[in-house]
Formats: sequence, C-alpha cells, structure tokens
Amino acid sequence: MDSLASLDALIVAVNDRFWTYLLIPLVVGAGLYFTVRSRGVQLRLLPEMFRVVKEKTPPRADGRKQVSSFGAFTISAAARVGTGNIAGVATAITLGGAGAVFWMWVMAVIGAASAFVESALAQLYKVRGATGAYRGGPAYYMQRALGKRWLGVLFAVTITVTFGFVFNAVQANTIASVATGSLPETDGAWFAPALGLLLAALLGLAVFGGVKRIAAVTTVLVPVMAIVYLLLGAAVVLLNASEFPRVIADIVGGAFGLRELAAGGIGAAIQQGIRRGMFSNEAGLGSAPNAGAAAEVSHPVKQGLVQSLGVFFDTLLVCTMTAFIVLVSNPELAGRQGADLTQTALSDTLGSWAGHLLTVVVFMLAFSSMIGNYYYGESNIQFITRKRWVLPSYRALVLVTVVLGSLGSVSVVWNLADVFMGFMALVNLLAIIPLSTIAFRLLEDYLGQRRAGLDPVFTRDRMPDLRGVQCWDPVRVTVPAAAGRP
Repeated sequence: MDSLASLDALIVAVNDRFWTYLLIPLVVGAGLYFTVRSRGVQLRLLPEMFRVVKEKTPPRADGRKQVSSFGAFTISAAARVGTGNIAGVATAITLGGAGAVFWMWVMAVIGAASAFVESALAQLYKVRGATGAYRGGPAYYMQRALGKRWLGVLFAVTITVTFGFVFNAVQANTIASVATGSLPETDGAWFAPALGLLLAALLGLAVFGGVKRIAAVTTVLVPVMAIVYLLLGAAVVLLNASEFPRVIADIVGGAFGLRELAAGGIGAAIQQGIRRGMFSNEAGLGSAPNAGAAAEVSHPVKQGLVQSLGVFFDTLLVCTMTAFIVLVSNPELAGRQGADLTQTALSDTLGSWAGHLLTVVVFMLAFSSMIGNYYYGESNIQFITRKRWVLPSYRALVLVTVVLGSLGSVSVVWNLADVFMGFMALVNLLAIIPLSTIAFRLLEDYLGQRRAGLDPVFTRDRMPDLRGVQCWDPVRVTVPAAAGRP
C-alpha cells in the first residue's frame, strides 16, 4: 500500500507541474489567439449556432441515414457531460473556492474558439468508411493536412487508451460508488460485480450497433439527463432565492477579491477553474472533433459552430447549475468534495429523495459518457488499422474494463488519465495552431455565402490549394434551398 501511495503521489506531482506550467498556459494562449484571429466567432455567431444545430440532414441518394449535426452534438455532449459536471465542479469549489466558478466561465468562453477550430478542421479532413459513415478527428487532419501520419497514430493511441479504457473505468466506478452509497443495505460483495456486468451489457447493446445506434441512444439520453438535473438545480435555487445575490457576490468576489489575493486564494481559484473547466468541456483537447467529423453537413464551419455551442452547454449551463446547487444551499465544504458534496447539498434542501434521484442522474450522465468515450476509441482505431479482428477485440476489452472499473478504487488510474489527457491536448494544440489559418479561411467562405443570402455549401474546388481533402467532391453535393441571412 505504501508503494502504491508513493506512486500515486509521484504521478500527482508530475501531473500538477505539467498542467500548471505548460498545458494551462498553452490552452489559454491558443484560445485567445483563435478568438482574436476569428474576431470572436464564439460570441458573434451565437445565434447562427442555434440555427445550424436545428438543421435536418437530407436523406442520401442511396437511402442510408446519416448522422445529423444534432446527433454529432449529442455524441460529443455525451462525453463532455459526465460525472465531472457533478463531482468535478464540486471539487473545484472545495479546492479553489467560489471564485473557481468564474474562471470556469472564462475558460468556456475562450475555449469555445478552440472547439470551433478543431471541429471545423475535423469536418474538412474527414473520410468515408466502408459502411458509408464519416470518420475524422485530430489523427486524420494530422496526417492529411500536416502530412505526419506518425503524429496521427500517436494521438490515436493516446485518445483510445484515455477515453476507451481509463475514462470508462472511472465512469463505471463512479456509478458503482454512488449506487452503493444510495443503497447502503446492499452487500458490496455481489452488488458491484452485478452492476458492472449490467453496465457492460447495456454498453454492449449500444456500441455493437455502430455509430448510428450511438447517435440514436445519446440523442435521447443527453436531453433527458440534462433536463432532470437542471430541474433539480432550479428547485434548489428557487427554494433559496434570497441567497442568490450572495452566491453571485461570492463567485465574483472569490475571483477578484482582495481577501483572496492576500491569502493566495486567487491562484487556486484560477487554477482549479481553468483545469476543471478544460476537463469538463474538453475544448482544445482533441476529443469532440471525433464526433463532429461524423456529421453530414453542407459546410465544415457548421459543425465548428455546433461544437462551440457544446462548450457553452456543458460549462455555462450544466456546470453552473452544479455550482449553484452547492453554493446556494451553502453546505459545509470541509472534509467533503466531489459527488458527495453535491448530493449533500441536494438532500439538505429537497430531502433524502433528491439524493436517490441524483444517483439516477449520475447513472445517466456517466453511461452516456461511456458511449461517447467508446466512440472516440473506435474512430481512432479505424485510423490506425483496418484489420477486422481489431475492432471487435477493442469492443470486448472496453466491456471488460467497465466491469473491472466498477469493482475497486481508481485513484492511480484517474491520475494517470490526467497525464494521458494532458499529453493528448498538447499534441492536438501543437497541430491546430498552424492549421488554424485554414479554419479561418473556411469561416470567411461561410460568412461570404451567408451575406449573399445562401445556405453555405463547401466543395473542395473552392480551395483547390488544400491537400488531403477527400469528402467534399462537387459531384456529391446537393445545394439546399436558400436560407435567410443570419
């Protein structure tokens, strides 16, 4: 046990320095650069985001159903909106104070520009698989745009291990922990293994149906879980409406207050807010573009806008509600963090039934994240190899990981996941910074067509100098009816 604790402490120390001195400055700097170069695309085109996400995908000539913008949005939201929205936000408040929430908001606004760039690039450089479905992501634009397949393979292996195995084990463990806490009378000797097998069976039904089945499942799960959780949060806020001004003051004061500055609390607030914000919305990490590339859209910019909206949905809506649940009810923070803090806040305000309902919500959040995590691995395995036995083997290993993850502690595994995810973000950001000029050219092309009163359509002959573009042949594109100006 001592050696395990020492290993865990070493990983934490390395990880903290890696994020604090390298990754956080890089993510913030890249987000600010993308914001300035795009003239604040994530804010000035916010109405356009809502228009695009509601667009229906026209049927293909061969009768095959494609993944819509909304379907791709829900796949990425399924991976974004997980237990981190409940446990991660509460932990950020515990360690960084109420001011951490403000810096989570700042990170969402900045990071949405990074999400736009990476997802527009993923759409541009996507490929069509043997089944007709689209696949893409950082690995694909690293190979096709940069001409560095080795870098794409490195990224593909990293995201597959991080999301497909490690993060799915963490999600399964979280479900098991919350369920056990909600049902203390159960015998852990059989309950956790049984729950793990049930989770594996449910995940198997979703993933063996392919990406279209995944989109169908998450399209139902994500809105339901978000509505239930937001209703719980709204009930807490309404019952404590008189405390609302104090909460806003605590958030803003904790971010800039002189008292916190003197105590060194602002540094903790900034670090926790930015770090937890990045973990929550994944902007710039290279994960969401894998889902964004699967969508059938008429212009790459459309999916860039949709994924920017996903960042706002995750942080400004779901994470903010968690913060309000914790801060409005004002529970004792000492000695508590994560889902326990959120669960206590709900139970203190609404009654014990709310704690049990939160167990259901956590299950929905975590399970939908498992589906999204699986898809990220599948998409990148298809990039690495086309051997038929690899994908079924990956699916089986994911299900085994889910069962094992539900059985015990994942402290070392979670901290290792932080390192893997940080490395994944580093590789992706170093790729999209030089490629961002292509995303900005796409944006100008899109806005030019919108100013002409058209529903923008992109074909590769509009930018013939770009290499590696495969799926934008003019012959295959059907121009939709003209739309109004944004």
